[in-house]
Amino acid sequence: MATVLPPSASPDNSMPVDTQSGEAGAGTGYHQDLKRALGLRHLLVYGLITMVPIAPMAVYGFVAQQSHGMVPLVYMVGIVAMLFTALSYRQLSGVFPVAGSVYSYVQRGWHPYLGFLAGWMILADYLLVPALIYAFSASWLHGLLPAVPTWIWVLGFVVFNAGVNIIGIEIQAKAHFALLILELIALAVFLAFAIEFVFVLKHGAGGWSIAPFFQPRHLNTGFIATATSIAVLSFLGFDAISTLSEETRNPRKTVGNATVLALLLLGALFIVQTYLAALAHPDYRSLDAQLGFFQIGREVGGAWLYTLLLVVSVIATGIANALAAQLAIARILYSMGRDRALPVSAFLSRVHPRLKTPINAIVLVAALSIALVLLVPEEAILKLVNFGALTAFMLLNATVFVYFYLKQKQYRHVFSYLVFPGLGLFIVAFVWSGFDRTTFLFGGSWLVAGMVLGAFKYRNFKSFEPLG
Repeated sequence: MATVLPPSASPDNSMPVDTQSGEAGAGTGYHQDLKRALGLRHLLVYGLITMVPIAPMAVYGFVAQQSHGMVPLVYMVGIVAMLFTALSYRQLSGVFPVAGSVYSYVQRGWHPYLGFLAGWMILADYLLVPALIYAFSASWLHGLLPAVPTWIWVLGFVVFNAGVNIIGIEIQAKAHFALLILELIALAVFLAFAIEFVFVLKHGAGGWSIAPFFQPRHLNTGFIATATSIAVLSFLGFDAISTLSEETRNPRKTVGNATVLALLLLGALFIVQTYLAALAHPDYRSLDAQLGFFQIGREVGGAWLYTLLLVVSVIATGIANALAAQLAIARILYSMGRDRALPVSAFLSRVHPRLKTPINAIVLVAALSIALVLLVPEEAILKLVNFGALTAFMLLNATVFVYFYLKQKQYRHVFSYLVFPGLGLFIVAFVWSGFDRTTFLFGGSWLVAGMVLGAFKYRNFKSFEPLG
């Protein structure tokens, strides 16, 4: 079990402890129980896997209908919108290199109670994402093989992913590389056929077109609002990189760089594949909302490409993305359990002595995923996921301003600590304010529950350590 130590304490000479001192949070004060084995390339691959390089394939038809076919523009808006929040993660990961992500950043940079609320809200995201992924993937596979019940697929996904998570971070890093290569190969095949279809065979648009980026009659404030909402939600997951801080070599520099770089690379991949899809099939109105991209794949490459893209999308979602999501939430639970901020904290903070992984947190996430898939409607899960993530992002952006600008009094860095986090806060708040009543009902209930639990858990809001 991990223990919370004073910044200068160490039970022995073999286990390194961060001994940096200074204002709250300058040193981690934690025993190094997890294994530091990751570098920039590992974190970058993890970020790509978490956001899924071929994610637009699953939602292309829907996004095309909502954006009048300007899907590449939507993702371009997404890069700009989420870049400011990514920069906030970069700033805070540099001074608080611990596994708790937004929970630890807000806790140490602003206030322990607000940090608990940020962690509580991100739990609504990370705890539910694996269940949502399993539900979608099992549904797709059930469509291909109707004789196999969906619960069989769910159980298979959960057991496989939990097993890889438990075995160790190095094994998972290798799995991430293999799965990423598979996704990129499938994407490259589609791009090659699409280029031939449009530029050689002169089908579809028959060549270059600016229509997927610019249609003046549809560009108005309503379009910008819709595009921003879709785009921001499409990029959720880049923040998971910060949950691996305590398993990363040189985390103060590496985590932040990987977060920003992963966002930019994924954005570029999203834009390229959706632009070529739009050129191959300009009439977005005729696309199925759920299978639109796969229909385009069949047009440019035949039935085999349709099947290939669909199968690889299932693997990318049900295995690669879910594997990364389970990894992230296990680290959040471990971090909050280590601080005794949750019920059964001693259970959640246990690290396997040989494998150096938070085994109990991993098993709990697996069990919860199965229960949620079987008992909770997918729509309800989706609403709470988005609400939790964006609420935590608002607290994170505000923390950059509070910690660096107010507490550290670094007034000269106007853009880094005032303008950029302010823009990040504004954009996220704008999308957050557009949720429907049902989302606010689910999300608000979760937030109130966290406020009550946090009030009972802490002796006083200025204390760093919560009650056990």
